[in-house]
Amino acid sequence: MTSEEVARVLAAEPRLGRSRLVLVDGPSGAGKTFYAARLAQALGERSVAVVHTDDLLDGWDDQFTYWARLERQVLAPIRLGAPGGYHPYDWHLRRFGTEWITVWPAEIVIVEGVGSARAEGRAWASLTVYVDAPARVRRARSVLRDGPAMQPALRAWRRREAIHFAADGTAALADVRIDGAG
Repeated sequence: MTSEEVARVLAAEPRLGRSRLVLVDGPSGAGKTFYAARLAQALGERSVAVVHTDDLLDGWDDQFTYWARLERQVLAPIRLGAPGGYHPYDWHLRRFGTEWITVWPAEIVIVEGVGSARAEGRAWASLTVYVDAPARVRRARSVLRDGPAMQPALRAWRRREAIHFAADGTAALADVRIDGAG
């Protein structure tokens, strides 16, 4: 994390009510979650909320249709200065859990996950970040993180995300591009 990246976030105007919304997007295994955590840590004493879109998916086939849920439950309340929240998806039970995660209207709200910096979100974003890494690096991370048994589902996931990114122009339209290979 560079001081320039932190300065860029802090210099950006709040566009989600009083919050600066930072959308961290990129393909599976590129390093989005790691980048979002490092950014949150680098922002130091500032109030920061981090939302992982994997918590909002309704299973493997909900790769991109989670946006309405994110908008309704998290972004709309924060835009009005109220807390948002959600029941995170339990990937083992294959349903949304009962735990409630509250997302407070922080100074900086970071949303990370595949499809987070899509066209629907860019109007509210103070900054969009696209994290990428070579396909071989992303696949190797996927095997380590998810195991060999999940690879057939993830191959389908990667095909769908490639189609989405091409149609949305996410990488070309991002404010910042990050090499997540390191």
